[in-house]
Amino acid sequence: MTVTSTAPEPLPLDAVDLTDHDNFTDGALPWRMFDTLRREDPVHWQPEPAPNSGFWAITRHADIVRAGRDPETFTSTEFTNLEEVDADHRELRRSLLETDGPRHRAMRRLLQRQFSPRAVATYEVFLRGLTARTLDAALAKGSFDFVQEVAADFPINVLARMLGVPEHDTGQLIDWGNRIIGNTDPDYADVLLGTEESERYRDLPFRSPAALEVFAYGRELAARRKGGGGDDLVSRLVNQRPSDGVPLSGRDFDNYFLLLVVAGNETTRHAISHTMLALINHPEQRERLRRDPSSMPGAVEEFLRWSSPVYHFRRTATRDTELGGRRIAEGDKVVLWFASGNRDETVFDAPYRFDVTRTANEHLAFGKGGPHFCLGGSLARLELRVMFEELLPRLSDIRLTAEPRHVRSNFVNGLKTLPVEVTPA
Repeated sequence: MTVTSTAPEPLPLDAVDLTDHDNFTDGALPWRMFDTLRREDPVHWQPEPAPNSGFWAITRHADIVRAGRDPETFTSTEFTNLEEVDADHRELRRSLLETDGPRHRAMRRLLQRQFSPRAVATYEVFLRGLTARTLDAALAKGSFDFVQEVAADFPINVLARMLGVPEHDTGQLIDWGNRIIGNTDPDYADVLLGTEESERYRDLPFRSPAALEVFAYGRELAARRKGGGGDDLVSRLVNQRPSDGVPLSGRDFDNYFLLLVVAGNETTRHAISHTMLALINHPEQRERLRRDPSSMPGAVEEFLRWSSPVYHFRRTATRDTELGGRRIAEGDKVVLWFASGNRDETVFDAPYRFDVTRTANEHLAFGKGGPHFCLGGSLARLELRVMFEELLPRLSDIRLTAEPRHVRSNFVNGLKTLPVEVTPA
C-alpha cells in the first residue's frame, strides 16, 4: 500500500537526504524523513552536492508559517527553488514567485480578481459538464490510468478556458508541464537538472528547453490579444498595466504565462490523483462521502492536506536571524517543507490518518497567509469538490491494478501513473 494511516517507521537522522530525488519515488520514504526531522531536528542543515551550498530544512508547521509571513527576513527574490542562480539569471527567470513587496502585489493584482472565489464560482456549470464528459469516457473503459485519463485532462481544460486557449491544444499544455516540472525525472525531462547539458539552458525556468516552446506559444497568443477587449488571462496580462505603474516587460509576460501553464495544471492534477489513491486505500472514507455528499467542502481541505502536491518552496535569509532555536546567517537558503507541516502532530490530531471529517484543518497546501498564498487556491478547491462530487456517485468500486508510480522530484509530490479498475454504480 502506497499510503499509510499510521506514523512512519522510524528513520535514523543520518539517513535523511532531502536532495536525493530517488528518495521521493517511494510513497513512504519522504514522510519518514519529514517525521524524523520534525521530531529530532526541525530546523535541519541539509548539505547539498556542489555547486549548491546547502540549506536549512524547515519542517514544523509553526516555523513554516512564521517564515512564510515574514518576507522582509525570508525573501523570495533570491529564488524559490533549490538551484542557486546568479544575479543576471535571476532577472532573466524572475516570475511572480520571485518577487516581494510592492512589485509582487502589483503583479498579483493583475489577475487576482479572476481567481477570486466569486469569479471561479462562475465556472462551476462548465466544470460539471467537463467532469461528466471526462468521467464518462474514462469509466467506460473499465481499466485505465487515472492520472492520464482523468487527473491530467480535467484541470488543464479549465486553465485553457481561462487563458482562451483552443481545446485541441490542451494535450500540448500537459506535455509542457510534465517536461518543465519533471526536470529531475528521466521519464519527463528533455534535459535532466544537474547534468552538464543543463548548463546550456540555465537562463530558462527549471533549465528546461520546453520553456522556449511555452514562450513562443504565449507570445503568439499575446500578439493576437494585444489591444483587444478580452477578459481572458492573456488579454489582461498584455492590456493591463500593473498598479505600480511599471508595465510588464516581454520577459515578465513570458515568465508569468509559463507560471500559469505549469502551476495552474500540475498542482491540482496531483491533488486529484493523490486524493483518488487515498479514497481507494480508505474505502470507509469513500463510502462516508457517498452517504453524505454535503460534507464534501470540508473533505476537500483534507484532500489538500493529505496530497500536499508541492513539497517545498525556498526563501533566503536577508539578515542574521533565528528560527526554531537555530541561528541562520544572512544569505542562507531556508526551505519551507509544506508537506511536512501538513503532518505536524502538534497541529493535526493523528496526522497520518486520512479523515474526510477532519475539522480545523490548518493545512499548508497553499501556504498559510503571507504574500505568496496561492493565487489559484479557490479554483483548486472548486475543481476538487466538483470532481469528487461527480465521481463518487458513479462508482460502485475502484481498485488498483498495479502500484502507482511517483514523479522523481523533491519539489512536486506527483503521481505519474495510477492504474485502476472500476465497477460503475
